[in-house]
Amino acid sequence: MNFEILMSASVFLLTMAVIFWRPKGINEAWPAAFGAVIILVTGIVTKSNLIDIVHKIGEASITIIATIVMAIILESFGFFHWSAARLASLANGSGRRLYWYIQLLCFLMTLLFNNDGSILITTPILILLLKNLRLKPHQQIPYLLSGALIATASSAPIGVSNIVNLIALKIVHMTLYMHTAMMFVPASTGLLFMSWLMYMVLRNKLPKQLPVSTDDIEESFFMKNFHPLKGKMSVETKQKRTKFMLKILGFVFLMRCLLFVASFLGIPIQYVAVLGSLVLLTWRWYHLRTSPVDILKKTPWHILVFAFSMYVIIYGLHNAGLTAALVKFCEPIVNQGLFQASFIMGGLVSILSNLFNNHPALMVGTITLTEMGLDPITLKTIYLANIIGSDIGSLLLPVGTLASLIWMHILKQNKIKVKWKDYLNVSLIVIPLTTIVTLFLLYYWVQLVFA
Repeated sequence: MNFEILMSASVFLLTMAVIFWRPKGINEAWPAAFGAVIILVTGIVTKSNLIDIVHKIGEASITIIATIVMAIILESFGFFHWSAARLASLANGSGRRLYWYIQLLCFLMTLLFNNDGSILITTPILILLLKNLRLKPHQQIPYLLSGALIATASSAPIGVSNIVNLIALKIVHMTLYMHTAMMFVPASTGLLFMSWLMYMVLRNKLPKQLPVSTDDIEESFFMKNFHPLKGKMSVETKQKRTKFMLKILGFVFLMRCLLFVASFLGIPIQYVAVLGSLVLLTWRWYHLRTSPVDILKKTPWHILVFAFSMYVIIYGLHNAGLTAALVKFCEPIVNQGLFQASFIMGGLVSILSNLFNNHPALMVGTITLTEMGLDPITLKTIYLANIIGSDIGSLLLPVGTLASLIWMHILKQNKIKVKWKDYLNVSLIVIPLTTIVTLFLLYYWVQLVFA
């Protein structure tokens, strides 16, 4: 047992250190996979454990990848450039109005896809827009930072917006429908508070008047990719394109709704997600005459490797006795009452997420809860408190979530520097207050509706 504890803890800490360090820009999936292989070779996680892991993360992984494929398809339709042009038009020259439209875009993209997919969509859109507006680097940072924070935190209201949320749902035997019924109202209200608080912190850094851009973002893209003949596009063409984009978003929204219908009816949600991505792929093939082969190359398969590998490592810690020790530590806290338990467990997962990333933190927290023999409402409420800690509280540091790591990687690719100081100036004020407010809202919403 001493060997198992030492080996599991060493592998976990070394894996997290390499993920945060990222020598030579190495993808986070590689150190996670290497750590998982060590855990499997040493026999700390058995073959039967491995089957259980595949069962628990399979549905979540397929669902998330299917929705990310939808996000990638949107890019090929020109959605990024179209959205950037719409944001510029809606802002109408106001830097502060632009802030609120960016917040709305990032929130909706996470609800329609997931937090990783939302970062992959919204970050390129914002970079396109801000560069087109010729904003200086220090003027771009408030928009990029606030957009990333709200996009990542917006995975809290519905469980399907985050792969680790979906995995945890499977562990606690909670339906997607029930998660949304208990969480959507308090989490969405908490996100509204978060947006307002970020605005109060950043408003003096937002330009009151945006520069006038001489380039049409939308026109430049479509002229290059779909309109080889030079000349201005007619207003009618832009109107048709807008209708087309709205049809695609309407389809994505319909598929999102069907996920909840499937969950309510007991139908595996991955079937619906895969069906939606296949229909959209066929639509793209018909409209652009483009083979779906390129989607295979663009899909971030490493997210699956990362999630599976981290769960293997966490299962190793579980087998070595970590969760048993946590149960002994947490049970007296949970027995004090639901209010205290929600805040302490949500706070604990927040701290662990910032230290070790929210994937292992939420998995450890969720497995620990299932070992306590709690009644269904108490288990679900504390689990949702853990989700708040994992999805919102984890954003105190820029290494707390996989979505944040992806965001930083995209910025680095585009040679945009966001210093830790810039990040912490916002997060140290916004994240603790938002986490506390959202935990309050969750407790009172559960008491009002479900107790």
